[in-house]
Amino acid sequence: MSDEKIRQEPLLWTGDHYNEGIGRDDIFDKLREECGVFGVFNLPEASNLSYYGLHALQHRGEESAGICTVDTNNGNKFAYHRGMGLVKEVFDKEKLDILAGDRSIGHVRYSTAGESKLANAQPLIFRYRDGDLAVATNGNIVNAPEIRHELEMSGSIFQTSSDTEVIAHLIARSSKDFETAAKEALQRIVGGFAFLIMTNDKLLVASDPHGLRPLVMGRIGDGYVFSSESCAFETIGAVYERDVQPGELLILDANGMREDRYAKVDRRATCAMEYIYFARPDSDINGINIHSARKRMGRQLATESFVDADIVTGVPDSSISAAIGYAEQTGIPYELGLIKNKYTGRTFIQPSQELREKGVKMKLSAVRKVVEGKRVVMIDDSIVRGTTSLRIVNLLREAGATEVHVRITSPPFKNPCYYGIDTPDRKELIASYRTVEEIRKQINADSLSFLSDEGFVESVGGNDGAYNRGMCLACFDNDYPTPVNEESDKSCSC
Repeated sequence: MSDEKIRQEPLLWTGDHYNEGIGRDDIFDKLREECGVFGVFNLPEASNLSYYGLHALQHRGEESAGICTVDTNNGNKFAYHRGMGLVKEVFDKEKLDILAGDRSIGHVRYSTAGESKLANAQPLIFRYRDGDLAVATNGNIVNAPEIRHELEMSGSIFQTSSDTEVIAHLIARSSKDFETAAKEALQRIVGGFAFLIMTNDKLLVASDPHGLRPLVMGRIGDGYVFSSESCAFETIGAVYERDVQPGELLILDANGMREDRYAKVDRRATCAMEYIYFARPDSDINGINIHSARKRMGRQLATESFVDADIVTGVPDSSISAAIGYAEQTGIPYELGLIKNKYTGRTFIQPSQELREKGVKMKLSAVRKVVEGKRVVMIDDSIVRGTTSLRIVNLLREAGATEVHVRITSPPFKNPCYYGIDTPDRKELIASYRTVEEIRKQINADSLSFLSDEGFVESVGGNDGAYNRGMCLACFDNDYPTPVNEESDKSCSC
């Protein structure tokens, strides 16, 4: 791969795609996911497998996509393609055919750190003393600003505004062999991350010491696949093998796979929002099926905050499983009271406030014949600023609902995330400065209840002996598993 190839790529995205800057001015004020990674080792047509794997992970990032391959039958040659937009927009058969090889790493991105431009799309590709280097990550490096400043003061020139680039510089500046340099780089960074790092002859797979960001391993025959979520394995016919463990480093090369560690585990702390909102219902995290966990959350919510009503409905898509659980526990019928239009994209033209409000109904509709004249229990996964809940409650009321009782399958979201979720500042999180009753009034609900911390932990299940059963609840209880600086950037390294 030549430097000319890199220079030919446009640095700035021109905004030709509908999902430009997605999430930053979205009608629905929901939390945004970090990114998704997918890796393939020792399998023919690795780029095609990555394409289908990334398509299954599309919900984790809709802004850009990229695949980098290594062809061991052609001198371990690197090839890559990245673009702005959805996976199906970025890749076609012609582009995938160019990406020959039996090894690959891929990425879908929702940017929060770094601008919305092609230069920040991953995998990031570099030339260094030993050849080519590609890096894809999901998560956030909390101490990236400090390391970046240190590297720049000693002469490093950064090509992107993504803090993922930090680890490439740490590896490239080391005088030690690649594996040792990568280990030492991983030991320096703090945060929540899942890394795929590929050279011409090796693939490294690493999870952060707390397991904050999910990463799983599967098999197809003698080959290996790695993914942010297990749902991608079903798409390509892979068999789930296990989760990549916190602090673990897997080294894959011509000799096969070796299991190593770069850090010990003091506290496992998988992100709670993966179970509540981000992961697909057909994924398993730490051996726990997401759909089943969400149903248990709904059942627990019904036990903690029952309300007499005519129907239960869930806000599509992440709250459907919990709504079914709530309905089963209470005996109140579950109905499709809200329908999501899947074809509007995340953003669209809104030249006036009036049209912006109409845009709410473009993305979500209340089914009048279902909710009219009914007392409705509306199940949702979280409340961030409160604007989304208000809009949806009003949709139901406009469709004729006589009462709207809101039940949230997470505890109140009071604290910002520093590990790869795009969250507002604390002062913008409504639960950090308003009581439940004040929130109820603001969202125009007849009643409002959140799932308790204890109820959530029990609903998910997991390791009985671990603190919080191996989950990070910092967004609820302010107990961060790593040191954080509230003045620092909370955005995602993706």
